[in-house]
Amino acid sequence: MALDSATGSGPTARRLVLGSQLRRLREASGISREDAGYSIRGSGSKISRLELGRVGFKERDVADLLNLYGVTDESEHESFLDLVRRSNEPGWWHRFNDLMPSWFQDYVGLEESAARIQTYEIQFVPGLLQTEKYARAVAIQGRPEFPADELDRRVRLRMQRQKLFTQPKAPRLWAVIDESVLHRPIGGREVLREQIQFLLDATAMSAVTLQILPFELGRSGAEGAFTILRFAEPELPDIVYLEHLCGALYLDRPDEVEVYSKVSHRLAVDAETPEETRKTLLQALKHS
Repeated sequence: MALDSATGSGPTARRLVLGSQLRRLREASGISREDAGYSIRGSGSKISRLELGRVGFKERDVADLLNLYGVTDESEHESFLDLVRRSNEPGWWHRFNDLMPSWFQDYVGLEESAARIQTYEIQFVPGLLQTEKYARAVAIQGRPEFPADELDRRVRLRMQRQKLFTQPKAPRLWAVIDESVLHRPIGGREVLREQIQFLLDATAMSAVTLQILPFELGRSGAEGAFTILRFAEPELPDIVYLEHLCGALYLDRPDEVEVYSKVSHRLAVDAETPEETRKTLLQALKHS
C-alpha cells in the first residue's frame, strides 16, 4: 500500500492519494459504491466524492470502510488513519480562504503538491513568475473597487505561492508565454520593465524553464491558457487546469490529458529555446 509517498506532500495530494487507495480496495473487494456508502451512513455519491478526493475524510468513516474491505492489519489501519489526519491539516493558504473561491483553493493545494507544473499563458505573465507590482496591477484590472487591505492580501497570496521554489523539493516549472505579454504594459511601462527583468532572472533558476512563443506562430494549437500539474506520487493522475470567468475545470481523464500533453509538446517545439528566449527578453527590456 503506497501511502508513505504521500506523507511529505500537501493536504490536497494526501486526500487524493487516500481516495485513490480506498477506491482500489473497494473495487478489489467487489463492493459497490452504494453498499460502501451505506456502511458509513452515507450514499454512493458520498463514496464517489471521497474517492475523488473532493471532500475531507473522517477517521471513523475510513476505519469502517477498511473493515468492510477486509483490511484487518492494525499497522495498515494506522497508516490510513494517520494519512486522514494529515489530509485534514489546513494548508498555508487557509488564511486567505475568504479571498478565494473554493475551486481556486483546490488549485493552490494541487500546485503545492505538484512535482512539475507546465503552463501556457497568452495574456499575463504566469502567476508564479509575477513581480509584486505586476501582480497588484493584474489584481485590480477591471476591479478598481477592491478595498486596499483586500488587494494587499491578494498580492501576498500570489507572493506566498512563489515560495514553492524555496522548498527543498521545489517543483519544476516549465512556462511558455505568448510574446504579446512582453509588450502589454500591465501597470505601466516601469512595472512591465521590472517584470521582464524578473523573467530574465528567473531563467537562471534551475527549477524554471521559460520559452517565448513568437507573434508569428499564433497559439500553436492551443485555444487558450492552461496548466498541467504532474505529481511524483504514482497514484495521482496528471491534472489539466482550465480557468474561466465563472470558475475552473479540472481534467484528469487520460484521453483529455493526452490532448493537452500533445499541445504542450507542440508549444515546446514551436516556441523559442530557453537561450533564444533570454535574447528576446533582453530585446524587450531594451525597448520597454
